Amino acid sequence: LACHGADGRGTSPLFPNLNGQKPEYLARQLKAFRDGIRQDPTMAPMVQALTDQDIADLAAFYATLK
Repeated sequence: LACHGADGRGTSPLFPNLNGQKPEYLARQLKAFRDGIRQDPTMAPMVQALTDQDIADLAAFYATLK
């Protein structure tokens, strides 16, 4: 919540908006962070324990936000 906000809007220009993104895109990016394909010291610990279902649920949630 601190980086992308409760409404999915980045809290600074460094953090992208997640609200309204396509769920497939969000899921792909989250899996890439989790699996180490994308490297980011902030995101890695946030997604490390997420299951594929967790990621699908998060992606679906952020996709519904305006």
